[in-house]
Amino acid sequence: MKISILIPVNDYDIVALVHWMRDGMENVPEFTEIIIGDDGSSEDFRKKYQSLTDDVVKLVSSEKNIGRASIRNRLIDEASGDYLLFIDADTMIRGTALNYLQKWLENIHRARVISGGILYRDTPPGDPDKMLRWKYGRKKEQKKASYRNKHPYSFFTTFNVMIERSVFSKFRFYEELKRYGHEDTLLGYQLRMAGIPVLHIDNGLVHLGVESNREFLAKTKDSIENLSKLYDNVTDKATFASAIPVVKAFRCLNILRLTRLFALIFIRNRERMEIRLDSAKICLPLFQLYKLSMFCTYREIHCRRKLLPIFRIPPDII
Repeated sequence: MKISILIPVNDYDIVALVHWMRDGMENVPEFTEIIIGDDGSSEDFRKKYQSLTDDVVKLVSSEKNIGRASIRNRLIDEASGDYLLFIDADTMIRGTALNYLQKWLENIHRARVISGGILYRDTPPGDPDKMLRWKYGRKKEQKKASYRNKHPYSFFTTFNVMIERSVFSKFRFYEELKRYGHEDTLLGYQLRMAGIPVLHIDNGLVHLGVESNREFLAKTKDSIENLSKLYDNVTDKATFASAIPVVKAFRCLNILRLTRLFALIFIRNRERMEIRLDSAKICLPLFQLYKLSMFCTYREIHCRRKLLPIFRIPPDII
């Protein structure tokens, strides 16, 4: 049995992460390679990645940024392992790499897809400008495996997950999504439709890439737009929505004929909501309203419905 560690990256310093993994692999021979997927990074970072290569660490590079889905598919094609461990670049091991890798071996035969989980630092960031991402991550993403296993597909993510290679003989990451967000949500939906269980274990990595409030809001916009596009393309919308709270809420609003009202709330109050969210005192319910009303707006756009005259969509939303 061979396991490949796959790290997609764009302009992020992964030197320490690769060294940690490399050291742990010396005592866990089942882990045979690390493949870095450089997705159009700048020359300085590319040189750093190249300096890490040896008989175990390999580099796959794209001259331009091809997107999170495409670079993951390239990593799958290059990997030789029977199992593929995807980890995001902006991570840190809590404990030792040896313990982290051994925990995967202890559970590898329990399921074809195993999620290790996401952790955040216990203390809030010193910079209040990063409070939204940290607070959201701690409240919504950092959950014990016992809780995640009650909603296995809702918490599926490629942040820290091991997937049996044979799964990708049937599925691929959806490369039409070029911007940030939800390429793993679609894969989770496909796994569910195919009857492939997702097992969650407590083997988390710490998410270090806590963006500024403004950066996180911009990524949220991209991800909500992607989510609306995916919703158009999936065949079983009810199943797709059941794993995604914002889509589930949208469907309820749609039944009540309230989606245009929520879109109007977004159009009229977007700037005020963003100012409130870009502060040290974060209100997560407001962030949930922000995402839901934005999704309703994108549904209006993507469905090409006749918009109410008052719907003056800002150019950066279309």
